[in-house]
Amino acid sequence: MPVVEIYTKGFCPYCWRAKELLDAKGIEFREISVDFGGPDKQAMVQRARGRTTVPQIFIDDRHVGGCDDLMALDRAGKLDELLAA
Repeated sequence: MPVVEIYTKGFCPYCWRAKELLDAKGIEFREISVDFGGPDKQAMVQRARGRTTVPQIFIDDRHVGGCDDLMALDRAGKLDELLAA
């Protein structure tokens, strides 16, 4: 099972949507809250190559992007391939 990490904020509807998709697929993920900035937010921005919006999603340290990117991968049938690796 791949390691899935998702950086989120509590009141972000895009974060909720991304987590709902992962939950629907039965994928366990590590949620990292960046509501208050700090070192976790700095790590997210560095890992996401400057992106500051949430969610930022990583599968086995590969940056997938945000919610729209995750949904696009799913529609293209490529998300299941990444999650099966």
